[in-house]
Amino acid sequence: MLSKNQLGFLYMFMSVCAFSIMDLIVKWSDSYPLGQVLFFRGFFGLVFYFLIIPRDRLKNFYYTKRAGLHFLRCLSGLIALISIFIALRNLPLATVVSISFAAPIFTTIFSIFLLSEKVGFYRWLAVVVGFIGIIVITEPGFTALNIYFVYPIIFCLGLSYVAIAIRQLSTTEPIWLISLNFSAAITLASFFTIPFGWVMPDFKDFVLLSLIGIFGGVANLWLSQSYKFSEVSLVTPLKYLALIFAIFFGFFIWDEVPTVKTLIGAFLVIISSIIIFRREITLKKQVSTPRHD
Repeated sequence: MLSKNQLGFLYMFMSVCAFSIMDLIVKWSDSYPLGQVLFFRGFFGLVFYFLIIPRDRLKNFYYTKRAGLHFLRCLSGLIALISIFIALRNLPLATVVSISFAAPIFTTIFSIFLLSEKVGFYRWLAVVVGFIGIIVITEPGFTALNIYFVYPIIFCLGLSYVAIAIRQLSTTEPIWLISLNFSAAITLASFFTIPFGWVMPDFKDFVLLSLIGIFGGVANLWLSQSYKFSEVSLVTPLKYLALIFAIFFGFFIWDEVPTVKTLIGAFLVIISSIIIFRREITLKKQVSTPRHD
């Protein structure tokens, strides 16, 4: 029988693996229109969440008194999701994952203005270190006018507001409803892309595209379960295994070799995130924040 901390460790590991596989499939799917990939992410994520609705909420699962905040959470999440999908298709996998670790930096800044939180010396230091890391990673892209480096930063901005919105919503709303509404929003938004062209996938591609939604759904659930069972300080460092997976997949599938600047920048961003997480734990404000949901 596993202890609670061991269960939390296992759930976090499975969550990181599921997110990494989802990123891998999204990068592979560049022959399909982006809107079509969004549909598979939303629809099959939606199916997954319908399966975990509590029985006593089956008749009124949609009920909420905070529709406006749900809308803002879905809008910011959709912007973040589209941005990370574009980045994954056009940049090395390790580069995208490295920059995505910077989301807590922007969350810290947003919390000052949206939650009126006071940020002390250590978190400001973490913000500065994190920004230096982002500059180190993206400098070659900006000097070469590679616009795609902007998209993972937009992802971080969108996800940062998602973190704030979830922090506010989770005081009254169940996590499954927050995630279900977002999957519904993705599915609905994807329909507006049909006039721009969709491609009929064969059976193998249909299965792979469906796995984007399934892995996205279970990854967020496992992430929440990890924080539920274990101490955040024990399981959060496991999230950075995603960079190891990204380097591995990128090298063996796409012959991508991360540059020294990418690795140095990733190290600075990770150190920055760890400082922020440690301070959040100390101040007892840490919440479970889905990445793609």
